[in-house]
Formats: sequence, structure tokens, C-alpha cells
Amino acid sequence: MTTELQARPSTPPTERGLLARYNTFMSRRSSLMPTLAAVAILVILLVAAQVRFDRFLTPGNLSALLLDNAYLVVLAVGMTFVILTGGIDLSVGSVMAFTGILSASLLSQQLPAIVVIPVMLLGGAAIGLMIGVLVQYFNVQPFIASLAGLFLARGLAFVVSLSSIRVEDPAVLWLQRTRFAFGGWYITPTGLIALAVVAIAFYVLHWTRFGRTVYAIGGSEQSARLMGLKVARTKILVYVISGVCGGVAGLLLTAYSGAGYPRNGIGTELDAIAAVVIGGTLLAGGTGYVLGSLVGVLVYGTIKKLISFMGAEQSWTQIIIGFLLLVFIVVQRVIVARSQRRT
Repeated sequence: MTTELQARPSTPPTERGLLARYNTFMSRRSSLMPTLAAVAILVILLVAAQVRFDRFLTPGNLSALLLDNAYLVVLAVGMTFVILTGGIDLSVGSVMAFTGILSASLLSQQLPAIVVIPVMLLGGAAIGLMIGVLVQYFNVQPFIASLAGLFLARGLAFVVSLSSIRVEDPAVLWLQRTRFAFGGWYITPTGLIALAVVAIAFYVLHWTRFGRTVYAIGGSEQSARLMGLKVARTKILVYVISGVCGGVAGLLLTAYSGAGYPRNGIGTELDAIAAVVIGGTLLAGGTGYVLGSLVGVLVYGTIKKLISFMGAEQSWTQIIIGFLLLVFIVVQRVIVARSQRRT
């Protein structure tokens, strides 16, 4: 009795090699996909804006895109550190308002900027330290701990002043009024500070032991402890960094607006979170890039400027950002699900 062996259809060697390389790339670089998607959205928005408005992509408009959102860039950097550990910080907008109105009040009393600016940074750091201690040593959920920081900072802002305080200090105003022009492009010291914060954060996250610990905690806090990493110190420091970034943002916003106001920054913490998520940082922690957060801020700023060019209500900015957040959260869930299946 003879049996006929049925030959199974096989994939050609070349196709198998390409498929293997594709799967390897996707497994190693899947964390880049949300950030690349954010870059693609930014490019699409800019091209569409140029098609709709003939002179949208001018050096002046693109320069203003960074400078109008310099404070948000700094807030997003601090938020990236926190979210990478799996936490959240709702206090950054209020910290920005508190440090801004505090600086305006101190400057109005003729204190020099060289004294006032460190006080702003220390004020933000102190609130961040409080939140970090609550999270780490009292096991308070980051949402609740940072909500307490939000109310504290906002209350302190109103204690300093109930109304706007104009800033006339030449050193602070110099940060926004000075322009370094080259061709049709220009940048101010506030923009340079924002880019410097991004560069420092990039170096810290990708080239230092502290940065590797931040990613490890977000990936698995228990594993990070078993590896002997300094989890407690790192978790506290990320909130301190976020608080310091809130102080820097307060300085940039005060220089930008020429005044401190206790109601500044209401809802800005949500803008910062949105920018970080759109930039590709997973809310669960462990995956993300500070450069992606910069892209997220630019996406937010481009949408806001495009809505302004169209003469539409700014509420459409929130609608579009909300839609993008839904899309990116779904993308994040798909990435997490795929990574869990691979493990």
C-alpha cells in the first residue's frame, strides 16, 4: 500500500527572511511607532495648513510655534519623567501659576531677578518633593497626591495676590523681548531655555543611570527593586524634576505675558499630559521619549494656530486633541497587548 505525501506549501526563503526582519524590527522598535505617528500627524497638519492658507509655513509662523508654547514644552518634559515611572502629576499648571505670581510679587518689591528665579525653582521643587514623598512613603496614589499639590499651589498663588501683577524687571522681560534672528527665522531666550531643557532631559533619560532607572520603574517596579535600583529616590526625584519644570515654566510664561496672574495655567496640566501621550509616552510607564513630547507640543500648537487662522472657536482645539488622544490611547493598548503576547 502506497501513500502519497502531500507537500506543504512553503514560504520562499527570501520572503521568510524579509518577514523575519520585519518582525524583529517591530518587536524591537514598536515603542517608536506612536512617536513616529505623532511626527506623521505633525507633517500632515503642516502640509494641510499650507494648502489651506498659502503662507502658513513661513519662518515667522514656525518660529512662533515654538515660542508661543515654550512654557508647555518645559511642562511636558517634567511630565514625561513622571509618566515614564507610571505616575501622573496634576499640579504642574498650578505650580506654574504660583511661581509666576510669586516672582511678579517679589520683583515688584525690587528684589533682583538673580534672587527671585532660584526662589521660583525652589518653590516648584518643594511642591514636587511633597508629592513624591506622599506617593513613595505614604502609598498615596499619584492622582490624589498631585491633586493635593494642585490645590496647594493654586491656594498659595491666591495668597500671594488675587489680581494680576505686572512685571517690569528688565532681566525677566529680556527673556522674551530679545530676538536672535537669522534669515526669516528668529528665536528668543525663552525658546532657547525650552530647547535646553529638552536637551538636558534627553541626555539624562538616555545616557545616565538615573534615566535607566526611570524606565525600569515604569517597566516593572518590582523588578527594578530586585535589581537593586534606587526606586524610592528615583520616584521622589521625578516629581521634584516636574516641580522644577513647573517653576521654569512659570518664569517663561511670566516673561512671555509680562505679568503674573494667579489664574494662569488652569487646565494646562491636561495640555501637558495630552502632549506627552500624543508624543508616544505610554500612560502605563516604561516607554516613551522626551523628543516625542516635544513633537506632541508642536502638534498641539499647530492645531491651535490652525484653528486661529480659520477664525473658528478655540473649543475645536480641545475637540481635535481629545480625538487624537483617543486614537493614541488605542494605539498604546495595541502595542501593550502585542508586547504581552510576545512575552
